[in-house]
Amino acid sequence: MCGICGIVEFDGKIVQPRTVHRMADTLWHRGPDDAGYHLEAGVGLGHRRLSIIDVKSGQQPLANEDQRIWVIFNGEISNHVESRSGLESKGHIFRTNSDTKVIVHLYEQMGEDCFAQLHGMFAVALWDGQRRQLVLAHDRIGKKPLFYHCDRSRLIFGSELKAVAAGNDSVFNLDPTALSDYCTFLYIPAPKSIYQEIRKAPAAYYVVFSEHGVRQVRLHNCNVESVT
Repeated sequence: MCGICGIVEFDGKIVQPRTVHRMADTLWHRGPDDAGYHLEAGVGLGHRRLSIIDVKSGQQPLANEDQRIWVIFNGEISNHVESRSGLESKGHIFRTNSDTKVIVHLYEQMGEDCFAQLHGMFAVALWDGQRRQLVLAHDRIGKKPLFYHCDRSRLIFGSELKAVAAGNDSVFNLDPTALSDYCTFLYIPAPKSIYQEIRKAPAAYYVVFSEHGVRQVRLHNCNVESVT
């Protein structure tokens, strides 16, 4: 179990390091072994790590060679060994044994189609600096939690609601329909959360955020669906 969080300001505003640190601190219990951060213009990523695979050198956030692509990840990719072998045959070089590195190189090789190739339980946040887009990808049964708040110019995401709340300047409002769902089903179905302004990332999808808007793609057939 690890914790991921981050902020993207698509209008170029500076992301304050203390804000990302505060968000990650709310996830300490998910990853007590290590903390890592990446900040660049308009972007802040945070990670709390529970060290399991590649304990010595699997720190996150993790980047490709030119640092255009950054990944933070919670979960385990069960087919990372097979994927690594195929990527090495195509010339990709691995300097760690982390399953996170497979995500980076798969994205380099396949673009967004890579997420349909991942098997296991995962909540992935991938920043593509060249395209200026952030992708949130969720495993097929929604095993790992993943929440986000997005308006026209800002995205805040995290493994837990309190991480998202820690990255926001204002208070979120209770969603009465979500509360009704909880009282009826004893859980809140995606994409709702207990707050009106925060959505739960749906299982078996990846969601792409950029200055041009939001689009949601199903992993099984890669069909693009609208996000309301």
